[in-house]
Amino acid sequence: MASTLRLYLTCIRNTLEAAMCLQNFPCQEVERHNKPEVELKTSPELLLNPVLICRNEAEKCLIETSINSLRISLKVKQADELENILAKKFLRFLSMRAEAFQVLRRKPVQGYDISFLITNYHCEELQKQKLIDFIVQFMEMHSLKYFRRT
Repeated sequence: MASTLRLYLTCIRNTLEAAMCLQNFPCQEVERHNKPEVELKTSPELLLNPVLICRNEAEKCLIETSINSLRISLKVKQADELENILAKKFLRFLSMRAEAFQVLRRKPVQGYDISFLITNYHCEELQKQKLIDFIVQFMEMHSLKYFRRT
């Protein structure tokens, strides 16, 4: 099981490294505005094909890329009721503090548990490798088993 996790995370890491070539691109409709194209989807020529990486039915990662932004949506495994409750509480805790994380979206994409939005400004301000490490370590943390006493 650990080898499948390692392959899954390596695939996501490599895809993020390739997709995180973002550049400044102003909005084509409104002058002096710079909005994430992956959110607006106003110009199909600025969007790349989304990449869906699945480890199994319960764990998957959707990476959507445009010229100036990148959206990563994660679905984490919730095998039983306790894991479901713990995951929902933890993800809700994080979403309430989205400003502190800068790249965390307050509301995830439909069908996913948590979403991150990385713009070209994040890539300019923060180190690209550190952003990728943050996402992958976040996924590693969620892949750990929740411990409980019986």
